Amino acid sequence: MNGGELGARLRDGDLSAAPAVLNLVESRAPRDQAAIAELLASIAPAALGGEAPAHVVGITGPPGAGKSTLLSALLHGWRERGRTVAVLAVDPSSKRSGGALLGDRARIEFDPADHGVFIRSMAAGERLGGLAPATRAAAHALAAAFDVVVIETVGVGQSETEIADVADTVAVVVQPGSGDALQFIKSGIMEIPDVLIVTKADLGQVAVRARRDLHAALRSLGARETAVVAVSSLPPAQGIDRLLDALDAHRAATDVPARRLSARRLHALADFVEEHGARGLRALGGRRAAEKWLAAQAPGLDVPSLEQALAERAAAAGGGAPPA
Repeated sequence: MNGGELGARLRDGDLSAAPAVLNLVESRAPRDQAAIAELLASIAPAALGGEAPAHVVGITGPPGAGKSTLLSALLHGWRERGRTVAVLAVDPSSKRSGGALLGDRARIEFDPADHGVFIRSMAAGERLGGLAPATRAAAHALAAAFDVVVIETVGVGQSETEIADVADTVAVVVQPGSGDALQFIKSGIMEIPDVLIVTKADLGQVAVRARRDLHAALRSLGARETAVVAVSSLPPAQGIDRLLDALDAHRAATDVPARRLSARRLHALADFVEEHGARGLRALGGRRAAEKWLAAQAPGLDVPSLEQALAERAAAAGGGAPPA
């Protein structure tokens, strides 16, 4: 099945297309690149008539903070509210095979017979931003069919801020009694959360103290208003409905099209630099010129490739092949 056909299935809400979609976008084979481009074009905002409807939620935080256990509870809560959910669990890569270790996926509890839930592990490879190379494309594709798309990142700390450029709402998970609040202030990760989650609320006073410390940290940083929600994922779960409401409230207050447009422009520039390097960026007149060119495009619904800007610049200079 080609990329366009897979895109059509996603547009029609066919959740069974998800495995084939992920197999395609994760492929690095040259023969599949045209199909990937066709798939992404078929579920781009221009093809959908607007942004993909899903709520893209990023869940990040230090290892051992309880992200996977929390996600099990959130999955149950979303399904109770009648929402379909896709989860992209970005795991550390196996040094031997290069594949995902599947640790996070194995810890997420869900009903395998529930066709409204799709969970896929993705290998982070050598990326230090907390995301796998294909995560952005995968989330963008699945957002056309599912109600909620969750990206659970590797959990390596400061380098995870890349999730803020992919998700509509970023939730940072904090484990009480671990010194995470102070560590987040040091690392700068407090700049990215839209919702802060204190896990293991059943621990009592230590969880209350962690929540108080986070509020104090937010005030000291002059941070924008950020919800801090204490939860316990152990039965009987506590605070999950409050957390779901906080995630929904953030998205309702967010200009999602503007946020996603800004992210697409950032990614267009990052992809161009990865492909063409510093020489290609100089051929555009530098980073500021590239950003200005992207900003000058009609807001529209899609972001043109910077290869177009390179071609325009080459033509204005009297022709010549663009740099490799």
